[in-house]
Amino acid sequence: MLTEVHPPTVEEEAARDLCRCREDAKEDLLRGRHRLVKLLLRRGRMWIAGKRSWTKAHHEWLRGLRFERPADQAVFEDYLLGIEQIEERIARLDAKLEVLAQEEPYREPVSWLRCFRGIDTVTAMTLVAELHDFRRFQSPRGLMAYLGLVPSEHSSGNSRRRGSITKAGNSHVRRVLIETAWHYRHAPALSKKYRRRRRGQSTWILALADRAQQRLHRRYLRMCARGKPHNKVTVAIARELVGFIWAALRGRPIEIVEPTALVEQ
Repeated sequence: MLTEVHPPTVEEEAARDLCRCREDAKEDLLRGRHRLVKLLLRRGRMWIAGKRSWTKAHHEWLRGLRFERPADQAVFEDYLLGIEQIEERIARLDAKLEVLAQEEPYREPVSWLRCFRGIDTVTAMTLVAELHDFRRFQSPRGLMAYLGLVPSEHSSGNSRRRGSITKAGNSHVRRVLIETAWHYRHAPALSKKYRRRRRGQSTWILALADRAQQRLHRRYLRMCARGKPHNKVTVAIARELVGFIWAALRGRPIEIVEPTALVEQ
């Protein structure tokens, strides 16, 4: 009657810590950028309205800024140096994750997950490393509950009241799944980069990923048409995406309906 659970090995813990180290670096980068933006706002230095921030052009604009007061210039240069150092840290961690993703036992499950829209190497490695013992989840609902993506319930007697999601379990996986779910608001399509990730993969995983792309996009449109808030819709899409990920990580084909052709862009 007990569920067999295998604790992570030393190697699996190391891979998980590498993914979490990158996540910590991203948080440090966000804080550093906020500090720099607030300094520029106080000094009346504004980036061009309508232009995306933190692009190559934005970095060149930042490097060309000069301040009259030496103290302001010193603070600005220190903040900018900290941001550039963190960006280099993230680039190095990404390279190490790319190498680790090509090794066993991560190579095959990572390649399967990269067939899904919005999931590349970093997200796939996070999912595989955090869910190291996937065999303990006997159904998609069990995995959804483990990730805290199911509604909370406050029932008494004949009354049933559902609340927000429980947010129990692994917050790292829940975060990357919700970030991935935002991609499904777009119409199903196969970009060049997406096609490269899918190259050489089995037909069953490609069909599963295509079915997920079409089904989740339709669900997103239906829920938005009913007036649901976009954040709630995205969480619902993430919860349903868990079912497709569960099917993919089983590592064997399942009976599915062949999807219609996707539009290439």
